[in-house]
Amino acid sequence: MTTAEAPLPTVAPAPVWARRTAHAIALCAVPSGLWRIAMASGVPVGYSEQVLRDVFDIPGWGVAYVVGLSVLAELAALFPLLLVSERRQPLRPRTLATLAWTASGVLVLLALWQLVVALTVESQTYLTGNTALTVWWLAFAPLFAIPALMTAVTWSYAQRHRRAREQAARTPRSPRQRGYAPPPPTDLLKERR
Repeated sequence: MTTAEAPLPTVAPAPVWARRTAHAIALCAVPSGLWRIAMASGVPVGYSEQVLRDVFDIPGWGVAYVVGLSVLAELAALFPLLLVSERRQPLRPRTLATLAWTASGVLVLLALWQLVVALTVESQTYLTGNTALTVWWLAFAPLFAIPALMTAVTWSYAQRHRRAREQAARTPRSPRQRGYAPPPPTDLLKERR
């Protein structure tokens, strides 16, 4: 057995809190997605018809953009489920951990940027009333929890895989598992001749 064929270290299953957190991330994207789909389908969400037409191009290509954005956001919100799944993963653990840490950092920056945009006067002028603004905040507020939740799930994933690597490093392996096969005994060579 070569090192490429050596079994991977056994990783502990994800803790319950990490599983619940990963599922919560997937659910955090649902309200804003439903709000966007309602906007694309013509339900009055607080924008005038002129703003929908001029700014968002609805009806028109804006419908595809808004629905596509909702689908893409939900697919991205399903990524943390990979980190708590016990099924075979598409990437190596270190690669997946690096990708998850990068996603966590990007999400923190994106949330801060969205918060700045949401609090500026420019972004509030398109909504027609306080009720529409309240509904908008209720739909998009769960998105601000995703960076912290994603960081917690990523930390759990990295810790579990780090412990498994350390345990595998401490476990003695046979020479054959290390990729070293001793030469055949010389007396066997003599018998063959």
